[in-house]
Amino acid sequence: MVTDVFAGQYHSVFKGRGMEFEEVRQYQPGDEIRSIDWNVTARTGHPYIKKFVEERQLTVMLLMDASGSSYFGTAGQLKSELVAELCSVLAFSATKNNDRIGLIIFSDRIEKFIPPRKGLRHVLRVIREVLYHTPQGKGTDIELALEYLNGVIRKKAVCFLISDFYGCDFKQRLKIANKRHDMVAMTVTDPHEIELPNAGILKLHDAETREEFYVDTTNSDIRKIFNANSKKLRQERSYLLRQAGVDTIDIRTDEPYTKALFRFFKKRERRARI
Repeated sequence: MVTDVFAGQYHSVFKGRGMEFEEVRQYQPGDEIRSIDWNVTARTGHPYIKKFVEERQLTVMLLMDASGSSYFGTAGQLKSELVAELCSVLAFSATKNNDRIGLIIFSDRIEKFIPPRKGLRHVLRVIREVLYHTPQGKGTDIELALEYLNGVIRKKAVCFLISDFYGCDFKQRLKIANKRHDMVAMTVTDPHEIELPNAGILKLHDAETREEFYVDTTNSDIRKIFNANSKKLRQERSYLLRQAGVDTIDIRTDEPYTKALFRFFKKRERRARI
């Protein structure tokens, strides 16, 4: 998928941090006057210019939510399985582009940190942790994950924050992180978190608080209340992310994530051209 589907997309969107100095050479007719190195020119008595090349290498950080709510899914896969696949696609895309890739797994605590490095062997380690790490915490603390990110990654990085974003208010911390890094929020949602099905009396278990209770889903009023609350939560989540100024990719467990990623890449390309 990385080779055939996303070839060129990732590369064209994430172009590196800018221009890197390569060497000084003698001025030639047609060179930009603004590129003249006046210090070298003064020492040698001949005009020299600075030559720059595009700095391609990036640092890419994956922030993966491993809280209890990620172990839910009704559309053929759990949200945690979808998140693992997203992380794998992004990790392989990064290493194909010769970028460094790092990982932070979090719940209500920092579960795992892998410092960013390059190479296939390192990427396979990242993916292994994404697939097989057993979280100790059940809750969600996105604010803690962002604070930890800013503490361990000092230079600007492209950061994919992958979560269902069911947590406390983290807008201010996300704003701070977005000023230092290029933050991208990837929201992961299951269809039965949007709409409660008519499935009789269900025994439900809150994966984060461990509370258990019964719900009569044949009651249309209960379904309406659930659906209205769900819509309100998603609207609040979208508003919070917009206020923080981060790009958002909305992923659903019942839809191919390739479409959402392509829309994100196209949006980034249009913005870069403007």
